[in-house]
Amino acid sequence: MTSDRAPQHPLATPPRVVSVGLPLFADELARLGVPVVHVDWRPPADGDARLAALLERLDAHRDTIEAANAEAFARLTEGAPVLVDCRPAGEALGLPERVVLHAGPPIAWARMCEPMQAAVLCAIRWEGWAPDDAAARELVERGQVRLEPCHHWRAVGPMTGIVTRSMPVFVVDDRRAGTRGHATINEGLGRVLRFGATDASVVARLGWLAEEAGPLLGAALRAAGGLELRPLMAQALRMGDEMHQRNVAASALLTRALMPHLARAGAPGAVARVAEFLAGNDQFFLNVAMAAGKALADAAAGIRGSSLVVTMARNGTDFGIRVAGLGDHWFTAPVSMPVGLYFPGFGPEDANPDMGDSAIVETIGLGAMAMAAAPAVARFVGAGGMAEALAATADMREICHGEHPYFRLATLDEQGAPVGIDVRRVVETGITPLINTGIAGRRAGTGQIGAGVARAPLACFTAALEALAAALEAAPAGAAAGAP
Repeated sequence: MTSDRAPQHPLATPPRVVSVGLPLFADELARLGVPVVHVDWRPPADGDARLAALLERLDAHRDTIEAANAEAFARLTEGAPVLVDCRPAGEALGLPERVVLHAGPPIAWARMCEPMQAAVLCAIRWEGWAPDDAAARELVERGQVRLEPCHHWRAVGPMTGIVTRSMPVFVVDDRRAGTRGHATINEGLGRVLRFGATDASVVARLGWLAEEAGPLLGAALRAAGGLELRPLMAQALRMGDEMHQRNVAASALLTRALMPHLARAGAPGAVARVAEFLAGNDQFFLNVAMAAGKALADAAAGIRGSSLVVTMARNGTDFGIRVAGLGDHWFTAPVSMPVGLYFPGFGPEDANPDMGDSAIVETIGLGAMAMAAAPAVARFVGAGGMAEALAATADMREICHGEHPYFRLATLDEQGAPVGIDVRRVVETGITPLINTGIAGRRAGTGQIGAGVARAPLACFTAALEALAAALEAAPAGAAAGAP
């Protein structure tokens, strides 16, 4: 059978091109006016044969992992965090004398960065365990003061993350899971203990928080019967906060909810001082969000087979993660330097590597995960404007299990914020979690010198992936996902 139609020359019609992989070809065709669709494809694990083989090994356990991740995701997103109290850490945590909690994974004194060491010494002096820094240092070096991560005590701390027994901590209960998270009261910005400042004003503020502000806030919260945080956080997200570097709306909403109870909790002068402190501290809610994040993330921990991250923390030397299916084991790598904007008179050469437990907010779908909700933050941390904020959230969506059912982004037509960082997706794509962060001066006593963003090191995730594969392959045949 033959056709009467003459053969058509291949270029008789305009070319329609699909370009796969590197954008170089698509960009050049577009420059020449040729219609082109670019498919942003890359080989798994950027072509690393060892990591690709590791991902393939895990694929044999896909059903187990997905079932475990569904459970971990539900616990991360369906929890009911309630701010119930503010009490001294000695009472709330059972924290004994001569224990100093710090941010990040475990670290020896000799490896601590200078701002964290300075904050430890200041806390020891403030507690009255030593009269000066020299005596405080001697206590630490002799092992007469223990240094432990906040995360090991159901707590989280921003930047240096210092907590001692007399410091008041917020108490957040996840009333669905029964877990509890704690964090200190946010001191404000500038020269504060969490950024490694240690002068007389820092010590005086610590005293006032412990003696007046903490007890009043605790009394107000108890009188209120607790304050539900998830609705407040969802509302703040719609008002331009991402609840890491911007907490303006969330702080105002929390202050409004607290004020009637606070007004009845103490003498007028004391109430006025606390009210003035709250009114002048746009970052007040950060520590509350962190405590909520700790309670939610701990609820998702301990689920066998889950590849979701439940802890990201930095101590200025190491970056550490913990994974829901791998117990309390830390996977660490050298921490990165933040990239951002600096206060006048400071630059990158003055900056300390990234630190703090505050990445717990990214772990639950806020912070850089929700950058699209807070374009003002993108500019503040030196990441651009609206387009860059949208791109950051889109980037994070590539490595997350799903969308948050309650933390919705008005700027993205009510899409949920990406949540549930999956170590498999991080390794497969090569995209590591983005973290909004403050920048501390590297010299003791400097304080905050800027704000920016930092990336988690890929090595943490590859190590966790290897451990997860080994754990699943060693598990008894037929073991149920989610079992401890």
